[in-house]
Amino acid sequence: MKVLVTGGAGYIGSHACLELLRAGHEVVGFDNLSNSSEKAISRVRELSGKPLRFERLDLLDKQGLGRLMKEGFDAVMHFAGLKAVGESVEKPDLYRRNNVEGSANLLAAMKAADCRNLVFSSSCTVYGAVQKNPVTESHPRAAVNPYGETKLAVEDMCFELARVEKGWRIALLRYFNPVGADASGCIGEDPKGMPNNLMPFVMQTAVGRRDKVRVWGNDYPTPDGTGVRDYIHVTDLALGHLAALGRLDRFDGALAVNLGAGRGYSVLEVIRAASKAAGKDIPYEIRPRRPGDAAAIWADPSFAKKSIGWGATRGLDEMCADHCRWQTQNPEGFAS
Repeated sequence: MKVLVTGGAGYIGSHACLELLRAGHEVVGFDNLSNSSEKAISRVRELSGKPLRFERLDLLDKQGLGRLMKEGFDAVMHFAGLKAVGESVEKPDLYRRNNVEGSANLLAAMKAADCRNLVFSSSCTVYGAVQKNPVTESHPRAAVNPYGETKLAVEDMCFELARVEKGWRIALLRYFNPVGADASGCIGEDPKGMPNNLMPFVMQTAVGRRDKVRVWGNDYPTPDGTGVRDYIHVTDLALGHLAALGRLDRFDGALAVNLGAGRGYSVLEVIRAASKAAGKDIPYEIRPRRPGDAAAIWADPSFAKKSIGWGATRGLDEMCADHCRWQTQNPEGFAS
């Protein structure tokens, strides 16, 4: 297939490009590089040994999107979007414009080019304050921050589009907590500024970029008192997108699918596994709980197995080993 990948230079987008190329697809990627590096694209080319066309393009550039889509694509994988919860609270209009308006522009360009196959990067954040674990796709949706509101808005846009117009096949992949890196260590997560997520903070601490990991609360009703989350290896996640792409012909309209490992790991479990991978103890300190943090969230991934034939295969030790390899080989990320 000929696949267009938005946000192709980003953490998840670059791994998806790599797995698409390894699977024999023709790939064109674009990114505005606001939170990514074109070095990721160069390394994907090197790792795959295959051509990967890249364009610097923004979702808000309607003309550019229209021009690109008219070249003809079998499907689109849509990763482009801002994703920092804290920043979304500070800049809600920026998030709505980039994530929601940008996605509307993409869908309009796809429609004009008669391409109606889409795999969308959604998130478990659409479930809001989780009421029951494991989380199934039927769990009520609710946004608890502007970032979550944008994911809900794009999902609703896709559901409505598929309802009123025949021919759309849309996979809304709600994933949990992506971590790890390609086993080569050549591409990985490279957040600009202070990391928002646990694993990059832990690994940056391991290589000396941070002094210690802050653990927000150790008095939750969990086995060791720290928060529990469902972590999924980014390569498993990328392969989940390929699985969805391969089953889109069975879709009729828009369908939401959880991508998670189906089990939770606590913050302290992650730090211990990361210390094992790094070969040294990673320092941490306990801080008071942060408001709004849930005690535990993990996915029920059984529908993914049924609907797209996918399941996660990589455990926490492999996630940490691969993420550590990336961070050790690239202590300053792509700027190393």
